[in-house]
Amino acid sequence: VQLQASGGGLVQAGGSLRLSCVASGIVFSINTMSWYRQAPGQQRELVAGVSSTGSTNYVDSVKGRFTISRDNAKNTVYLQMNSLKPEDTAVYYCNGYRPGRNYWGKGTLVTVSS
Repeated sequence: VQLQASGGGLVQAGGSLRLSCVASGIVFSINTMSWYRQAPGQQRELVAGVSSTGSTNYVDSVKGRFTISRDNAKNTVYLQMNSLKPEDTAVYYCNGYRPGRNYWGKGTLVTVSS
């Protein structure tokens, strides 16, 4: 099982990034896929999730700025991040979940400069 995240980097406040996470070794379509983030000295938090049926949810702080989507044909989940703020700086992790299974990928660092 592998969840490979990419797309992080350094961006100025107000800018955009798109994260991608490619999954292998799992039945991608039946998993809820999510993005979490962890800032230095803080706990990991759920940023956004998309269920196997396409329902989405977001933490309040990113609503209207971030969009999560999935492409089951490509085993990929995306996180489009617009209007980035310095407080969005964190390591972003991809997660795949279904009852009895919980998969994590290595993170990708997003740094937003003011």
